Amino acid sequence: MTAYLLTNHLLNFMAPAAFVALGLVLLARVFSRFFVSKKPLVGGLWAQLAIVFVANVLVLAAGLVIFGNDGKMATYAAMVLVAAACQWVLWRGWKG
Repeated sequence: MTAYLLTNHLLNFMAPAAFVALGLVLLARVFSRFFVSKKPLVGGLWAQLAIVFVANVLVLAAGLVIFGNDGKMATYAAMVLVAAACQWVLWRGWKG
């Protein structure tokens, strides 16, 4: 496998994690103004995006190890749940 193909495979593997993280963090910023009046645990947009993205990639890697191939719907469902839980912690959701 060439370096180009390896890079292509890795980017395609991480693309769902990036899009879910980006969408979740941006939507949390938009809707937090309506529901929450407190400051997030991690204030920067890029910091939140990086934390959620890394959590998503770890879930995708765990799904690859457990199922033996990527792209399973169970892995994507787990990724969404972990991303939501991570964002809940970052926004101090327990202080409701």
